[in-house]
Amino acid sequence: MERLKEELKEWKERVEKAEKAKADLLLCVSSVEEEYVKAEEELAKLKELQEKQHKDIITSRETHERELYVLNEENDELKREIEKLKEELAECSSQLSRDAQIKKKVAETKMKFTEMEDLKDDDPSMNTHCVFSVTTKIPFRLNQNQALLTFEDEEVAQRLIKMGKHTVNLDNKTADVTVKPFTLEMGIKFELHITISGNKINVSEVPELPIPEDWMRDKLELNFYKSEQGGGGEVENVNYDRQSRTAVITFLKPGAANGFVGHTKYPFFVNGRCHKLSVSRNVDVHLEKFQLYCGISKKTILLKGIQEMEDDEESVQDMIEIHFQKPSNSGGEIEKIKYVSKGVTWVCFEEDTLNAICGFHREPNLRVQSVREDPLDARAASKLGYKFSPAWG
Repeated sequence: MERLKEELKEWKERVEKAEKAKADLLLCVSSVEEEYVKAEEELAKLKELQEKQHKDIITSRETHERELYVLNEENDELKREIEKLKEELAECSSQLSRDAQIKKKVAETKMKFTEMEDLKDDDPSMNTHCVFSVTTKIPFRLNQNQALLTFEDEEVAQRLIKMGKHTVNLDNKTADVTVKPFTLEMGIKFELHITISGNKINVSEVPELPIPEDWMRDKLELNFYKSEQGGGGEVENVNYDRQSRTAVITFLKPGAANGFVGHTKYPFFVNGRCHKLSVSRNVDVHLEKFQLYCGISKKTILLKGIQEMEDDEESVQDMIEIHFQKPSNSGGEIEKIKYVSKGVTWVCFEEDTLNAICGFHREPNLRVQSVREDPLDARAASKLGYKFSPAWG
């Protein structure tokens, strides 16, 4: 009996331990379940975050791809514009290169020696200097039944231009004419400076000899040293060019080159033979004070729409002048007038230095050159030459 009680007690203890272990296990299971729920929640959050990040990455990629596409399109468009601008620049440069080449026909003009000026500073080389002041005349084509009037007062011309249309009495007949401003072409002016050296001469047609260049320089120097045929003297330098068969001889004595005036051929003794050298003065030519100017004449108006009259050209011109001289017709004193009834007349404008406007714009005086030509004949323009004002020193 005692043994059974002990076994029962033992089993009770075991049951208590089992119950306790069961309670501990249930507690652990509860704790694990809570952790599992938390882990699932965190996993869900992570999955949601991952999906969001994935969507953001896809959206960002699509946005970047669209932006990259737009940038590529803009880049291609800019490249096309750059190519187009390069072509336009090349065309403009070519056009500018052509336009920058100013070509004017210079008429043959008799030069008149006016005066000689002493140089302020002594020129040790005794060079001869001369300066030519060149100013172009600006031609204007005056067509049939047109007239040009230049007034003494600028305000009169500008007032008539603003009025536009005028009724002119011509031999008891009225004619409606239009007053227009007009644009002149570009003119140029510059100074041509010429210096004739007093101690240098140009030599050409130097014979080709099978000798070194230094020897040829020495022979040329000896040939022009104390030459018997006028000129010459001690030589300072010989600049010889074998390829062009030319040389520039510089003498030590000022004015030594003046002795070669009138001598175009000069003997050259070498290797027992006499060759003929071509000799000329050394001349330096360059431009200074080159200026482009756009001519405007604020005192001059252009009349258009003048009807043909039976009267002669001079009579019609007088009637036009009388009409525009009257203050009642908004006119004033007229300096110059030119009317063309038939054909074409070229009217020249010259720079008015007294009324020069600063910069490139100048107000030219009206100067008429009656050159009647057929409207299709452009030879008249070639007859419009230059003014030359030489000054020697």
